[in-house]
Amino acid sequence: MASAPAVCALTVADEPDAWRAAGFTVEGDTTRVGSIDVHLVGRTAGLGMRSWTWSDLAGNGPIDGLETDNASPATSVPIQHPNGSTIVDHVVVVTPQLDRTIAAFAARSVEVRRVRDTDQYGPPFRQVFFRGGETIIELIGPTEPADEDDRPAHFYGLAFTVADLDATASQLGDGVGSIKDAVQPGRRIATLRHRNYDISVPIAFMSA
Repeated sequence: MASAPAVCALTVADEPDAWRAAGFTVEGDTTRVGSIDVHLVGRTAGLGMRSWTWSDLAGNGPIDGLETDNASPATSVPIQHPNGSTIVDHVVVVTPQLDRTIAAFAARSVEVRRVRDTDQYGPPFRQVFFRGGETIIELIGPTEPADEDDRPAHFYGLAFTVADLDATASQLGDGVGSIKDAVQPGRRIATLRHRNYDISVPIAFMSA
């Protein structure tokens, strides 16, 4: 039986020292969280997440504008992080055209697992969830897309599961916002003040 597609690496245009300051263990220019390597390639590559790498993904090339590589999964052992991160809980992707991006994932054998409509942050929007191995892909788009908006999908942010969210908040101090209840029942979340660390990707920490 073929293995399911799984995210095995992310490429982020931040400096390694910035992530070290935020409590990640970085070896060279890579921090490994759970089964996923986060490659920190510096600001010469731009800002934010630049690409991701999947194992066992059908086809080749970008997924609706998301730079995508194929590779065998890494076999190195997960490492411990001072901020308590254990896995990449989810990767957030934003699109102006949900149907188009969903179809692009489906063409690579990555199928929708769940759909949720919400207005908890203001205007209504839709969340579409996919499984990417150990992590979840959270695709966000408008419930009523504008036909004239044909921009490609883009990477937005990351959420990490941590062993003890209170300990993470204590370790980072003013580097994180207040702990709140997460959308997922029984879980809590706190947002990293990423700009304080010169990190260009919005990051959240979540309880297990």
